[in-house]
Amino acid sequence: MKLKIAVIFGGKSVEHEISLISATNLYQAVDKSVYEPLLVGVDRHNQWYYHPSYPSGSVDLSKESYFEGASPAYICNKNGRPAIIHLQDNREMATFDVAFPMIHGAFGEDGVLQGFLKSMDIPFVGPDVLASAVAMDKDVTKRLLKEAHIPVAASFTLLKHRSSCLSYEEAREKLGWPLFVKPANAGSSVGVSKATDQSSYDRAVAEAFRFDNKILVEEAVLGKEVECAVLGNEQPASSIVGEIVPTEDFYSYDAKYLIADGAKMKIPADIEPSVADAIRQTAVEACRVIACEGMARVDFLLRNDGSFVLNEINTLPGFTAISMYPKLWEHTGISCRNLITKLVELAVARHERDSRLSKGI
Repeated sequence: MKLKIAVIFGGKSVEHEISLISATNLYQAVDKSVYEPLLVGVDRHNQWYYHPSYPSGSVDLSKESYFEGASPAYICNKNGRPAIIHLQDNREMATFDVAFPMIHGAFGEDGVLQGFLKSMDIPFVGPDVLASAVAMDKDVTKRLLKEAHIPVAASFTLLKHRSSCLSYEEAREKLGWPLFVKPANAGSSVGVSKATDQSSYDRAVAEAFRFDNKILVEEAVLGKEVECAVLGNEQPASSIVGEIVPTEDFYSYDAKYLIADGAKMKIPADIEPSVADAIRQTAVEACRVIACEGMARVDFLLRNDGSFVLNEINTLPGFTAISMYPKLWEHTGISCRNLITKLVELAVARHERDSRLSKGI
């Protein structure tokens, strides 16, 4: 009997559209001789929906409206098995075995969805609640990484009700020039701006505060942006290192998703083998520091002298056809189809392990 995978997509964050593309690619790539994927949509108002007759053929969630004709639904654990229930008449519409969260950003990547699934005793792909919540908060992540002696960029944290505590002149004196300003809790470079003078700094701070009550003002680390993928539970492995070559000023949200040829990927990265090895080891260690299992994409900034800082740990990386996480593993020797299989197997293994631990077995 095929294992049923509920691919949960959409959500209310600003990364809703990217989730649609990731879920489409995931659905297309999954090994359907082994798994039966089900699509469970969450609209922009955080209402869950299930469309039992979708898809009828090929899938493209970014061009088709999944929610038209779908029924409002909720998920629960019914008689020991995860089920999708009609919201209005409590009718069981489908059952499944494993959830595959594909909601990027807030309410999907930050531990909220993971906590919900865990409370229902539902196996799910990707990191657990703690790692998801920690990695989403760049300020907290930096504090933990510094404690573990993993290099990070120098920065200051600002709270919205105390945003005037760090002027542009103070920031420039302490962090150099130019500066980057970013929300503490956001992904895909949402709300990230480069500040080169007083007016752009003020705009950057205002823009970042649109997305979060806590923001980071960070030094600009000049050099290459390189990324490494991590896969595994107790014994995680790292992929080869890839390089992002922006054609824009920096690798912004627009450069990632909206601008044609906004950036190019170079896999493997054009860096010294010893540096690549150090980055791979650091990526694995960083995941261990924040208790991250399943998967993560770890982003670094590499200076010309070979030193580097860890920029971000992304616990639910994009799964689009051009996303770095599946591409890095493809170049390391694991196809997207086999990668999905591995991730599902890791989810089931972790759930079984944690179930035994909860019973003291």
